[in-house]
Amino acid sequence: MADEEKASLLRFGVGQRVHAAGNPRRIGTVRYVGPVDGHAGEWVGVDWDDGEGKHDGSVNGVRYFSAWGERSASLVRAKNLSAGISLIDALYMRYRGDTTQEEEDEMYVHSMSNKRVPIQLVGRHKVEEKLKRLEEIFSMSISYLGVSSIGSSHEIRDLVPKLKELDLTGNLISKWQDIASLCKALPALEVLNLTSNFMEDDTDIAEFPSLNNIRVLVLNNCGVTWEQVEKLKPSLASIKELHLMGNKLQRIVASPPHTKFVTGFDSLFLLNLEDNFIDEWDEVVKLCHLRSLEQLHLNKNKLKHIYYPASQDLLGSTKVENRCDRAFDNLQCLLLGSNQIEDLASIDSLNFFPNLLYVRLSENPIADPVKGGLPRFVLVARLGKVKILNGSEISSRERKESEIRYVRLVMAKMQTENLVEIEQLHPRFSELKLLHGIDDEKPLTGTTGPQKMASGFLSITLKCVGPSIGEKLPLTKKLPPNTTVGRLKTLCESFFKLKGIRPRLFIQEEGSPLPQLLDDDMASLVDLGIGSEATILVDEESS
Repeated sequence: MADEEKASLLRFGVGQRVHAAGNPRRIGTVRYVGPVDGHAGEWVGVDWDDGEGKHDGSVNGVRYFSAWGERSASLVRAKNLSAGISLIDALYMRYRGDTTQEEEDEMYVHSMSNKRVPIQLVGRHKVEEKLKRLEEIFSMSISYLGVSSIGSSHEIRDLVPKLKELDLTGNLISKWQDIASLCKALPALEVLNLTSNFMEDDTDIAEFPSLNNIRVLVLNNCGVTWEQVEKLKPSLASIKELHLMGNKLQRIVASPPHTKFVTGFDSLFLLNLEDNFIDEWDEVVKLCHLRSLEQLHLNKNKLKHIYYPASQDLLGSTKVENRCDRAFDNLQCLLLGSNQIEDLASIDSLNFFPNLLYVRLSENPIADPVKGGLPRFVLVARLGKVKILNGSEISSRERKESEIRYVRLVMAKMQTENLVEIEQLHPRFSELKLLHGIDDEKPLTGTTGPQKMASGFLSITLKCVGPSIGEKLPLTKKLPPNTTVGRLKTLCESFFKLKGIRPRLFIQEEGSPLPQLLDDDMASLVDLGIGSEATILVDEESS
């Protein structure tokens, strides 16, 4: 073996993070170093993060290592791999030579009014001037440059002493000790993004005082476990935002052992657990005593049911001075989109969270009308305190109209006058009847519809949107509440003189991103909870 090849091999060890030579975005982990049957010389087995390899670590019936995917592994020569560079080298590489638009966007200083003022570098001494200005930079990105070590702490401090925000996305850093050294060299650093750096689960993680100034820590796709988070907790005394997306988290294990609830993190107001594998709400309840938590992001997990913990569920908590005993006491924003929630009890439980104002439920079965879920107006009516639903603000008008429409819908479909049973199915029904002055209306007792509602007409605006229908002015018509969808389609054919066009009707709701299809021809307007001033869109059946 040539001396040069031996030297290259000595740079690599099992477990080391590497990238393909010349391509810092193609990152993997060394799983094997040694000979390969039938081939001369030494080889390096790499398990690639992007899954784009040639096999699973087994070649010609010989297993050299086990990869995470069926074709995520490759055996390559050492010369085709890079062990990375230091942060110092990356700084010089990124900010030396011609400035890219991306670099110019990231280079700025703050004016007296705290506005960002871009640094524009021109003239024959452009390089020297750029490097001189590094000491004024507050924020920079060193993403996907193959950074595997920190380098000289003193040199880093001298280069960027005022740095507050650092993005190290997609590098080869894996040791927490390196992060501690970095933070020690940059005492002003408050925001650190380590996305897609695979952080080792070091059992000897000690308290790192240098991390105490970090306010925002992004650990998305870092292979982090909650046990690691607990080990880091003493070092994150000032943490306000903690992002843990894409780490395959399923369980939240509080520390010390046998502790039921997570404690500490007294400054944490945003916890991002999106895109993980959490499938039991009991795991989330372990976070209910985080005293400053205002935002909890749980989109793209596997939750099927949620609940608000009753008082007896909290008896196992360890009393902490000045901590409020109510669960999720300060939580204002709860994002639950793209889960598997499908029961009404989960929706109604959100009313028990003391200060919840912002909820996301989109892409759950319970909130998808196409899959038999609830339309937006029902969600608005059932969630009495929520101000923003699925990213859309609920205006006072939308809330009033939704609640009245919901009461009409419930009354039209009720098969009982047993108030206890009604309250179990519709906890806010009596409250909303009283609030909107319709508590004297009676449930449906025959085929004639509600006694009071059927006595008046509804003012409905019909608006054509079908491409073949042509431009037609909207029409506002007075219709009986018991008009069926099928009858309304026939009326629309007459109103708009639709020849050979079969209309499709949609109810347009304020705040809802998409109109809701009215696909039951036998359902009446009152059955659907549609009241006066509603807008119905007239589209056409696709051929």
